Amino acid sequence: MTLLQTKRLLAAVSLGLLAACSDSGSDSDSKPAPAAKEPAAAAGTLEAARAAGKIRIGYANEAPFAYMDSKQGKVTGESVEIARVILKRLGINEVEGVLTEFGSLIPGLQAKRFDIIAAGMYVTPERCQQVVFSNPTYGVGQAFLVKQGNPKNLHSYEDIAKNPDAKLGVVVGAIESEYASKLNVPPAQVAVFPDAVSALSGVQAGRADAYAATALTVNDLLNKTDQSSGLEKARPFTDPVIDGKSVRGYGAYAFRTEDKAFADAFNAELAKFVGTEEHKKLVAPFGFTDQEMPQGMTAAKLCGQQQ
Repeated sequence: MTLLQTKRLLAAVSLGLLAACSDSGSDSDSKPAPAAKEPAAAAGTLEAARAAGKIRIGYANEAPFAYMDSKQGKVTGESVEIARVILKRLGINEVEGVLTEFGSLIPGLQAKRFDIIAAGMYVTPERCQQVVFSNPTYGVGQAFLVKQGNPKNLHSYEDIAKNPDAKLGVVVGAIESEYASKLNVPPAQVAVFPDAVSALSGVQAGRADAYAATALTVNDLLNKTDQSSGLEKARPFTDPVIDGKSVRGYGAYAFRTEDKAFADAFNAELAKFVGTEEHKKLVAPFGFTDQEMPQGMTAAKLCGQQQ
């Protein structure tokens, strides 16, 4: 073999070795990549939140369920404080609140702006088609906030429907709009507000004659306004009767449909907590008593999945 042939042979061998190393490196880089991504893809929201140590909750600034306490500089309320307890038991220590209008809560959840709705949202069959609900943490009836003396004598949704001069205030996306529709209140007699505080101001300014909300919401609004507000709770008040049944609203947490495993884990801890003395002590400052306990009601029943 000549010197030139020897050099050519050595060069060919070197190129072969380099190519082999290159192929080997490419395989080793490409093979682990799917394995590294796989756990993250399979982890889901709960595991991701555990890893991060925090989670985002959506709320609509409606006391006593979920609202910003300016004095403490944090989101609080019945729904938020229960969520903090349950999430801590699930290994998530920090809760980050994301404020949005009530009507934007479900779209915001679906768009992944936050991972749980913690706003005291009522469980309804219609909403059950869009989200997965936890079991409820409370049950409560309705009330009207009116001007002192209740000048238009409004004590029920039917009273609004019968009086063409009466206007009912509701919060955008809230269940009260549905009640009004089912009880034949004309759309022209419904004034829609972005939140509870705006609705209160609307009644004061005469843009609505009554603001319909949960009894707890009305109680809380009145507790936070002075006696010169010129407002009161309509007494007596008749809860709406729809499809032959007196309406009682049950509030719960909502999760994305793909997060059912998260909802199940949340529910398991919730079952150990709701109704205990620890739970009652936690929610008492927000106006919740034994009368507002869910009394065994479940999301499955409220969604029409179970009799």
